[in-house]
Amino acid sequence: MVSRKLVINNPLGLHLRPITVLCNRSFDFKSTITIKIGDKSVDAKSVIGVLSACVKQGDEIELICEGTDEVVAADILSNMIQNGLGDEYLKK
Repeated sequence: MVSRKLVINNPLGLHLRPITVLCNRSFDFKSTITIKIGDKSVDAKSVIGVLSACVKQGDEIELICEGTDEVVAADILSNMIQNGLGDEYLKK
């Protein structure tokens, strides 16, 4: 198991567009990928699950990857999250 703690920088938090990017990329990995915020854990491969976590700007999440490609998954996904998941609001 590999985990990374990350702070969400997106001004609108994790809304539908960046969540879709995250979920789509998560499907490329065999590992189980979980996002933990507070006492709630959600499947990062589920758009509805991540959306239900209501992650806001400044929230700290824990990205947990467990499986055969856990290190690669954690590296790639944490990098994507830190770079805003393609959210245009961060580029302004």
